Amino acid sequence: MRDSVGASPVRRFDVGEEVVVRYLTRVGSGVGMTWPYRVVRDDEELVALYIPTGSTFMRWHTPEPGRRELVEGEWRRDVLRLMYPEKAYSIWLFWEGEGRPFTTYYVNFEEPYRRTAVGFDTNDHTLDIVVAPDLSWRWKDREEFEALVSGGTFSSEFGASVETAAAEVVQLIESAQEPFSGVWPQWFPPEDWTKPVLHPHWQDEPPVVWEKRDWAYPRSHPTR
Repeated sequence: MRDSVGASPVRRFDVGEEVVVRYLTRVGSGVGMTWPYRVVRDDEELVALYIPTGSTFMRWHTPEPGRRELVEGEWRRDVLRLMYPEKAYSIWLFWEGEGRPFTTYYVNFEEPYRRTAVGFDTNDHTLDIVVAPDLSWRWKDREEFEALVSGGTFSSEFGASVETAAAEVVQLIESAQEPFSGVWPQWFPPEDWTKPVLHPHWQDEPPVVWEKRDWAYPRSHPTR
């Protein structure tokens, strides 16, 4: 599988178009967990993507210690994913249960997205923030994130950059600024939208790796 750095297409996607979001592995730039979405918005300020309950996505499965493989999974909630150019996080909105009530804002710290011919590439950075509708919030997986930094999997400089991004998001939450202003929870998908499906080339499309990955993940690239 070929990969590239900073060579992603610049085409924007149309509203309703099906795309995939792929997590790239830190070692070897392989394609990992992958989700199909429909495009809600794609412009210079925001990429908004939607995946409904029941959609098929690719998740990691560990059949035995030391070995993992990608298998199909069923997505369990309606999610609107908001991604911002050059930002090291995305913000997800969850609707769950009878009557589709809005339940959660979920801040996922991750690599800034890169465009591909079939969607977007990124990778998870472990740390998350869970935000209730009343904007009370809590950390998720902070101890795991701090262990990755202290253990050298993440560089200390990179860890500090994630903390800076986290402080930025906390300020948005506590001041009820976009997207935490209460507007997005009222969003509803068009009635004629069907479940998105994984693009036939979701695994074959050359990955677009983050240009800062060697700086961020030194243990994954010991020879660089």
